[in-house]
Amino acid sequence: MKPLRVALIPILVLALAPAGSVQASTVHSPAVVVSKLTGPHSLSDTGGRWQVHATDLGIMWDNGNGEVLAAFGDTFGSTWQPPGANGNDWRSQVLLRSTDRNLADGLSFSSAATDTAGHAKELIPSRKIDNDEITVIPTAGVAVGSRQYLGYMSVRHWGQPGFWDTNYASIAYSDDNGQTWVTAGGPRWDNPGGANRFQMAAFVRRDGFVYVYGTPNGRNGAAHLARVPEGSILNKSAYQYWTGTAWQSGQDTLAAPIVAAPVSELSVQFNAYTGKWLMTYLKGSDIVLRSASAPTGPWSAPAVVASFADFPGLYGGFIHPWSSGPDLYLALSQWTPYNVYLVKVQLNRDATITNPNLVRDPSFERQATGTVSSPWAVRGNGGIDNGTWSFTADRNAFVRYNRGWHDLYQTVAVTPNTNYTLTGWLRTSPNNDNGFFGVRAPGGPPIAEVNFRALGGWTKQTVTFSSGSRSSVEVFAGIWTDNGDMWLQLDDLSLTKR
Repeated sequence: MKPLRVALIPILVLALAPAGSVQASTVHSPAVVVSKLTGPHSLSDTGGRWQVHATDLGIMWDNGNGEVLAAFGDTFGSTWQPPGANGNDWRSQVLLRSTDRNLADGLSFSSAATDTAGHAKELIPSRKIDNDEITVIPTAGVAVGSRQYLGYMSVRHWGQPGFWDTNYASIAYSDDNGQTWVTAGGPRWDNPGGANRFQMAAFVRRDGFVYVYGTPNGRNGAAHLARVPEGSILNKSAYQYWTGTAWQSGQDTLAAPIVAAPVSELSVQFNAYTGKWLMTYLKGSDIVLRSASAPTGPWSAPAVVASFADFPGLYGGFIHPWSSGPDLYLALSQWTPYNVYLVKVQLNRDATITNPNLVRDPSFERQATGTVSSPWAVRGNGGIDNGTWSFTADRNAFVRYNRGWHDLYQTVAVTPNTNYTLTGWLRTSPNNDNGFFGVRAPGGPPIAEVNFRALGGWTKQTVTFSSGSRSSVEVFAGIWTDNGDMWLQLDDLSLTKR
């Protein structure tokens, strides 16, 4: 594989980077972090198994044969270091496969499209020349029969965060489950003036059609809609465009906006539990959810799934096709760790979000300094790390000392006589021999907790409990430091009803 040239590093650092100039949202995030999909501490050890140490996106679709295929964007090898897109062994896209149906405990991958044993291959070659073709990015996937289709865009130049230029968008196909891809003969949406409406896409197969939701290059355009008979995906003349009142064949300029700008990195699914079409996308600085009774809309008001304030550098937000019941799972990218996480929200039957994460500032990203501040508190010695140590994004909390009890805690309002699940991601110094994570009565004894010893990498801890007669509890994580200098790091907590 072609190594990353030093001269290209400043360009790639902007590859699908966060919005940057958009004012960060302060809305609370209902989403819960379930697992890390790629990179260090990922459930499947993608770095060790396929040399996927850093990547983004994660467009997922059902291959029609008991697997989910996931296409990732610019991917890097073993020399990658956070933050952002950098490193050796640059591949413009890779593909991993999963048979995992139990998403509640995370998503694992079983295989990859490879060129040599233990190395995920680049699916579609790119020139890797700035102002010509710097990369080729996957944007959508769908299966019809045993054939897989992959939407992609040829990126000419990465501009400022949120802006990039494309040469064209097209659709490739694979008849061997994503191992090899054919680009010749596919439909193509050229973009010489930068105004084409279908440079990024989301695919939904339903009722004999594949619906193609499109947005322009960059993150500042509206969403538009086309459809094509599922047997004619490679025939551009078979596409019809939604004009706002009817389907019409012809030029893609016929397509009217179905969702106003800004819309980017769309993911759309017909959801059986709600009986509605669901759409997630990056709107400004948040991942949002909308729903509709028909593929053309009208679409509900946007509801925040994940806020920039809790997930700085977020983008993507691609729906897992095996989401079922009230649980909606998404692949979420973050810039600093430049990797992808599985997150979850729960839905009511009307497709509104319910049962949000009750922990405020769950990832410590709203902490402005190195000193712990509200809504968090610290007993003993502790603070906030700001750098590249965290499980997600930029910050995590810690306690550290050589004797006594030290913990981080937050008081959370709960409903009496209700069952809850508390989760959090922790890691410790190698000499830790007495750590605790759980809930307690405010200022009182533990209600439920887990006791742990040394944790190597970031490790998920889970506690279930009943609130009893209480209307609030304290969530906490701490250590008894009686074995020399010891530390504990904490990140990405969630407290939800079960």
